[in-house]
Amino acid sequence: MDFDLVIIGSGPGGYVAAIRGAQLGLNVAIIEKEALGGICLNWGCIPTKSFLRSAEVLKIIKSSEKYGIKSELGHVDISEIVKRSRSIAKKLSNGVQYLLKKNKVRIFYGEASFKSSKCIKIKSRNNTVQEISGENICIASGGRPREISGISNPNSVWFYKEALQVEKIPNKLLVVGSGAIGVEFASFFAQMGSDVSLLESKPTILPNEDLDVSNFVEKQFLNRGIKIYKNHSLLSFREKGELFEAELKSKDKMLSLEFDKAILAVGIVGNIENLNLEGVNIKVSNGSILVDEFCRTNVDNIYAIGDVASPPWLAHKASHEGISVAEQVAELEVHPIKKDRIPACTYCDPEVASIGLTEKEAVERNIEYKVGMFPFSANGKAMAMGYENGFIKTIIDKGTGEFLGVHMVGMGVTELIHNYALAKEAEIIQENIENTIFPHPTLSEAIHESVLKASDKEIHI
Repeated sequence: MDFDLVIIGSGPGGYVAAIRGAQLGLNVAIIEKEALGGICLNWGCIPTKSFLRSAEVLKIIKSSEKYGIKSELGHVDISEIVKRSRSIAKKLSNGVQYLLKKNKVRIFYGEASFKSSKCIKIKSRNNTVQEISGENICIASGGRPREISGISNPNSVWFYKEALQVEKIPNKLLVVGSGAIGVEFASFFAQMGSDVSLLESKPTILPNEDLDVSNFVEKQFLNRGIKIYKNHSLLSFREKGELFEAELKSKDKMLSLEFDKAILAVGIVGNIENLNLEGVNIKVSNGSILVDEFCRTNVDNIYAIGDVASPPWLAHKASHEGISVAEQVAELEVHPIKKDRIPACTYCDPEVASIGLTEKEAVERNIEYKVGMFPFSANGKAMAMGYENGFIKTIIDKGTGEFLGVHMVGMGVTELIHNYALAKEAEIIQENIENTIFPHPTLSEAIHESVLKASDKEIHI
């Protein structure tokens, strides 16, 4: 069977590439070894947001008296939380199947590997093998949790799949890694009643975020009773009856702590091992396929997108890359992927959203900049909703008014960051935002005030 485009993997990069390719008249095939929608839809972005919504509802119930409502509810049924999460994932996976079939994309279930640069072998779930050909091939095989070298994982250690199928809330939980996945699980289980400890080998939690944001989230976590161990590395796990002991090491001391469970969230590694990339001489580095700004590998007709290609490991990045690849195959003109225009969102409590340079990066690049920070405690809508903890920090080029970076923390900020993504794409500058009329009362007014603050024009603080 011959196709114009063969896609390996049906996550948010793969299925979007398939649909866009079909829209453009391409004959498209997609190969999936597990469930349609990939990790993001089945075990990542969507199920975790369902968990976090449950945590948010519980928080509102527990604090309902401050809204003038007395309630004695608040019993946690973790089985129902898991059931709701899995139901949403299943519904969306079925939705992906419907969309692929609607667009006449041919679906193959099984594990793919290269026979040649234009031929893919598919080993099905019943171990039969078939071959299909593609003039163009897009690798969208995704990623999986990175393991810690030299550390064995007893049954008490979870990755995200196990954590999303929890049967009992652990009394004492260790979360290893304070990136987006780590802090989201720490936030959820702390709200559910676990005694949570968060371990990070670097000097700050959320190490990829602006320092002001990292410090703010750390303070909020500490106020909620989450213990934080920065500059600590994990040396070993030792089972100790029904518990286990984690041995931690900092610069000058060793520490042993007991826990019921641990979640490992120390990054992502691309799923490249079984693709036979070496058979077609595709270049890789540190577990990722090397690509250019158009998602092209070193082999002319082969592309790679999403987690298997390079960080940032974000679903919306993968989807955008998938559209780019489909349009290139259809011989349309496309724009290169610019990573400084990709927004990042973390859905812990409080939420975090960012785009572009941190203040530290601006300093390192010797850029003359100005900063505007506006707290949600001065925003009427935030106060009315009980969202007053947080701020928006805008970093602006002094000479041009260009938005270099924006860093938000607080409930609802993941729904605001796209405004700056649009501003960067459209090359909107400070003056344009200053002259924009923002609706009142909204959280978005904090965007306006943050930009005004950078030139000492703020009104409400």
